[in-house]
Amino acid sequence: MPNTFESESRKLLGRLRDTMADKAAGQERLDKITHLTADSMGTEVCSIYLFRDDETLELCATQGLNPESVHQTRMKLGEGLVGRVARTGKVINAADAPSAKGFRYMPETGEEIYSSFLGVPIQRLGEKLGVLVVQSKEAREFSADEIYALEVVAMVLAEMAELGAFVGEGAALQARHTQSVLIRGVTAQEGTAEGHIWLHEPRVVVTNLVGDDPAKEHARLTEAVENLRVSVDQLMAVASGDTEQVQVLEAYRMFANSKGWLRRMEENIDRGLSAEAAVEKEQSDVRARMLQATDAYLRERLHDLDDLSNRLLRILTGQGTQTGAELPENPILVARNIGPGELLEYGRQLRGIILEEGSVGSHAAIVARALAIPLVIGAKRIQNEALNGDHVMVDGDQGIVHLRPDDTVVNAFRDKMAMQAKAQERYASIRDKPAVTLCGKTIRLDMNAGLMADLPSLESSGAEGVGLFRTELQFLVRSQMPKRTELAALYSRVLDAAQGKRVVFRTLDIGSDKVLPYMQAQDEPNPALGWRAIRVGLDKPGVMRMQLQALLRAANGRPLSIMFPFVAQYEEYTAARAEVNKAIARETKLGHALPEKLEIGAMLETPSLAFACKKFYEEVEFLSIGGNDLKQFFFAADRENERVRRRYDTLNVSFLSFIEDIIARCKATNTRLSFCGEDAGRPVEALCLAAIGLHSLSMRPASVGPVKHLLRRCNLDDVRKVIHDAQDAGEQSVRPAVMEYLRGLS
Repeated sequence: MPNTFESESRKLLGRLRDTMADKAAGQERLDKITHLTADSMGTEVCSIYLFRDDETLELCATQGLNPESVHQTRMKLGEGLVGRVARTGKVINAADAPSAKGFRYMPETGEEIYSSFLGVPIQRLGEKLGVLVVQSKEAREFSADEIYALEVVAMVLAEMAELGAFVGEGAALQARHTQSVLIRGVTAQEGTAEGHIWLHEPRVVVTNLVGDDPAKEHARLTEAVENLRVSVDQLMAVASGDTEQVQVLEAYRMFANSKGWLRRMEENIDRGLSAEAAVEKEQSDVRARMLQATDAYLRERLHDLDDLSNRLLRILTGQGTQTGAELPENPILVARNIGPGELLEYGRQLRGIILEEGSVGSHAAIVARALAIPLVIGAKRIQNEALNGDHVMVDGDQGIVHLRPDDTVVNAFRDKMAMQAKAQERYASIRDKPAVTLCGKTIRLDMNAGLMADLPSLESSGAEGVGLFRTELQFLVRSQMPKRTELAALYSRVLDAAQGKRVVFRTLDIGSDKVLPYMQAQDEPNPALGWRAIRVGLDKPGVMRMQLQALLRAANGRPLSIMFPFVAQYEEYTAARAEVNKAIARETKLGHALPEKLEIGAMLETPSLAFACKKFYEEVEFLSIGGNDLKQFFFAADRENERVRRRYDTLNVSFLSFIEDIIARCKATNTRLSFCGEDAGRPVEALCLAAIGLHSLSMRPASVGPVKHLLRRCNLDDVRKVIHDAQDAGEQSVRPAVMEYLRGLS
């Protein structure tokens, strides 16, 4: 049976519900809530502070403090006890507030006569909205039941704010999801896009907060939890062969069967909440606690609990992921994270992608690059801030998102897009012309690809061929290992689409940031230096042989170029080459046509290969410098780590000198050499690479035009002199000198 306090709690919730249903204006609603709360808790003061911006709280309503201080009293995040609650997201319960650490006296409020203080955060699923405070003259600490009651009121306030119940004058009472928001993230795929938000997983909004009949709410919760457990068990059965997915679902099952989790939700119902409100309160409470954790494992479990809670809320509210809404015009996808298969289902209809999480080497980033869709990752709060259909502008070049931008931003952004479009028109005029410099040197410009969808770009971009076809994408987007016949058919279509132009197929580059969903993930402290690429292929030769056979059959007598990734030493190359010879022998025995011409090359991504024996350089038929990996190993700077990945410049004199040494070795053995990576597609970097002797570059299709345009305007002999003069002068980077040279061009 509910105790007396629970009955009082339910009465307060009932009164709050009546206030929610009232057609009063936002300020009037807030005033009523402070009166109700103070009266119910037997305190002289109840005050509501809401954020007016990310760093500033504003007193928006009060019972007991000076009425004239409303909308006048403001404090910074962390300032005073109220600011501490807002900053930490933790309750402060002080019997003698003036002597508490961090107390700040606000004379205009008249609060000096009040001794005790209880402040709880107003937050919704980790998003901080403000602080709810009660104060009394009597010096006392508030009980656990009183703290709970105030937390419930704070939760109601958060839900009402989400539903737009407190709209009024002033910054703190502006309607949610209507203000312009700038969110800074990280560039994962360059480009700009304008469009409208499409939430991959629409947010569940709880409109029924109060439960009049606890027995009925308990029954609803029990039935929903049982349905949840059954659905998790069904998912477990389907994913039985997928170790990584099974591990996630095991965590789901653990939470779904947790007696403590269920008990806390049942206690919330006993105190007057509806079943769905009970779930959301528990989710918010756990989220607030776990967000304080520094342990990566605990934070990952928070995501599991979030996903599970959202599943339970969808069962209770009937708000499924299929809301009936139609994809808006020019959709910009918003998600916490997304897998490559799901992203490919959206395909090229997306104009841009914004993720709260992700990394520059994630599967989503790989697919976004393949589809040439601007991608911003690390865009914190975007899921909370955005609504389906919201106008948004994505600046993938700067890693910035403009949500619901004002006219000034819109005009400036559209001017930028118009300039880019005009530049693309200029590049189109030289599409069919070679990249010949003023000094008469011809630079070969190839494009990178990974999907059949990339191949139409081969002709439109002006690229001469495909310098890198990433074969792992076909493995990443499947739930099971593809068959040899499927791969052979795909590779054959790639060669067909290339229409005789050279395509370099890189064998499976998995491991590190690219883990196949049907292979057991390796728990490695530093995956980038671990079991990946050629190392996996040599340890699991069956997969490599299958892929090599598929490539040979796809060629069907046509020329074929195969490149092995992440070769660190000569022996790895010879072992991989031996697998090619075995595959050729098998195909010959079966009577299949062999390639007219077969080239076997390697990617130079580790400094060790630059110092390999001369025999390696004599035997390998071509080398491609993998700039992304080589740079991170050269500078010992993890390209997944935002603190260091931009710290080191490609045009650093030591790195360019290292590249020049590789070029010299290749010249001595007449080994064809190219450069592949993000830097190859950056015009200034591409110019410098060409000037020091790299006359073959491979890049994303959209970069071919800008790189070709700059190369055709420059004399490589002059640029080489600028570079060497900067090196001789002891400069850290040649970039300033090269930029000065470019400014002097007519």
